[in-house]
Amino acid sequence: MNMSVFAVKTEEGRKGQDGEPSVGPVYRNPLAKDGFPPLDPDLSTTWDIFSASVKKYPENRMLGWREFINGKWGPYVWKTYQDVYNDVLQIGAALRASGIEPGSRVGIYGMNCPQWIVAMEACSAHSLICVPLYDTLGSSAVNYILDHAEIDIVFVQDKKVKELLKPECTYAKRLKSIVSFTSLTELENDSALATGIKPYTWKDFLLVGRDYPTDLVPPKPFNICTIMYTSGTSGEPKGVILTHENISTYIRGIDIFLEQFEDKMTVDDVYISFLPLAHILDRMIEEFFFHRGASVGFYHGDIDALKDDLLELKPTFLAAVPRVLERMHEGILKTVEALNPRRRKIFSILYKYKLKWMNLGYKHRNASPVADLLAFRKVRAGLGGRLRLIVSGSAPLSNEIEEFMRVTSCAFVVQGYGLTETCGLASIGFPDEMCMIGTVGSAFVYSELRLEEVPDMGYNPLADPPRGEICVRAKSKFAGYYKNQELTNESVKDGWFHTGDIGEMLPNGVIKIIDRKKNLIKLSQGEYVAIEHLEKVYSITPIVEDIWVYGDSFKSAVVAVVVLHKEKSEKWAQRNGHKGSFSQLCSLKMLEEYVLYELKSTAERNKLRGFEYIKGVHLVPERFETEHDLLTPTLKKKRDKLLICYKVKIDELYQKLSRGKH
Repeated sequence: MNMSVFAVKTEEGRKGQDGEPSVGPVYRNPLAKDGFPPLDPDLSTTWDIFSASVKKYPENRMLGWREFINGKWGPYVWKTYQDVYNDVLQIGAALRASGIEPGSRVGIYGMNCPQWIVAMEACSAHSLICVPLYDTLGSSAVNYILDHAEIDIVFVQDKKVKELLKPECTYAKRLKSIVSFTSLTELENDSALATGIKPYTWKDFLLVGRDYPTDLVPPKPFNICTIMYTSGTSGEPKGVILTHENISTYIRGIDIFLEQFEDKMTVDDVYISFLPLAHILDRMIEEFFFHRGASVGFYHGDIDALKDDLLELKPTFLAAVPRVLERMHEGILKTVEALNPRRRKIFSILYKYKLKWMNLGYKHRNASPVADLLAFRKVRAGLGGRLRLIVSGSAPLSNEIEEFMRVTSCAFVVQGYGLTETCGLASIGFPDEMCMIGTVGSAFVYSELRLEEVPDMGYNPLADPPRGEICVRAKSKFAGYYKNQELTNESVKDGWFHTGDIGEMLPNGVIKIIDRKKNLIKLSQGEYVAIEHLEKVYSITPIVEDIWVYGDSFKSAVVAVVVLHKEKSEKWAQRNGHKGSFSQLCSLKMLEEYVLYELKSTAERNKLRGFEYIKGVHLVPERFETEHDLLTPTLKKKRDKLLICYKVKIDELYQKLSRGKH
């Protein structure tokens, strides 16, 4: 059987000379083998795209949400494309009437909802720059971004108003106005006025726009559309500049990519939006859905009750981070475990039977209609009953969960790969291709990919298998980091953006993510954790002599091996009536809990984010340098050697955590 190939080689690799690293061949999507396809001149900005859809699909449902009625969440209610357009005109006019001129930065701070999108489109209508504010970057990040991006006005969710008006949020005083997504309390109103900020409720701001209509100032393709802040290795967030052309190129690329498959997207498709709009993945999917006149329904705000929204909305498309799919997997397995032994056995037999036919090349819906009917239709029903496509992004998805979801969900399941800097997709998987399990697919329509040597990690793109840092050259590549030319020059060399991710190129042109270049780990919920930075913070804990922090892209928490401070540990033992040697103390459950408590205090004092808290520790008496070959001569940690040394203990910690969850 011939192997399918999913990428074309457009340039050969070359060996490094004069201290330069070797680079692998350049790969493109087969649809771009003779050059990138032409763009659509009529759809070159996000405003072109949205206004064209309003003309084409005025009565289609655009944005859906649920209201809290009589103590419970009601059915989805909808605004049509025309309804949203009318709101956008009024909000845009109100912005201009408030003295916000084209080119100004406008903040949006809050959970996904229709107001978020209306504010975003109003920015596009008047050549304003939309800057999402997002507090999982840390509470100080919002304050930093207000100042760094020089934001003049913020649209804010009612729950977040108090965050903006806190005394620590010192740069809020530069704001002219804040507009609540809903209403404001009297206290918030007075507090804003006392800071010199004009507060508005959403209704009031709409009325301002109605009373002061103004002409639109549509953007040009090269104008900045959004500055999206993203976490770095350490220190402050970096502002990624994306132009209107970046986003319209991405949308054109998806159109071209989808055209080759027999399953077509239609205006009846419904996307469930729960990943943050402040991140690139959800934002780009919504922009594409608006281009196609389809519908976006927002979750009601509780990720643990997502199932309720799925049953109510009945979406056809879901994008998730691995942690959400891990939860679904756990939920389905729990249901299967509750069946009687005979039915459990039948489920297992049908699973293997369908998987066998899928592995032989049959499409998921033809592999075993009998298995779908008898075993998997309940899984499908639990996801709303209409799901056609699941995309996983933001961190690697384990092979086991990807295979399981492909077999049981009765939907296409693909992984994609990209960063804010690549304006979403750099590579994308193909539906129904089992050879893509565990990979992130091949180069996207407007991207070129190549691997670059990382000598100190032993990765070489000219070896077999070819491995190295993934570099992307793309039509949709970002315009740079806002006010940070130095960082831009560091990450973009000769037009190639260096992602910091290590990939392996498979013979069929498909790429697999295997590592990170810097010690920046992406956890399974998609958040970055700077390991060295955490070690620096936690090492100031008095009972800690040294610490190695470990994170895994398939897990949602970090754990650590802690070298105990001998004197402090012995004092603790004395106080708590424990006798025995120093190494015997290390195995005490009570001391383990005390160390975790101390690490938590350090984390709180240093305002670390929830996912940076250490959730499990293994205590050791010996310093790392006395162990064989765990540190470099300059006392840097050899992380690969540490993992080999403590792998059994790390696995035990994660097992303990997962038992705790259950």
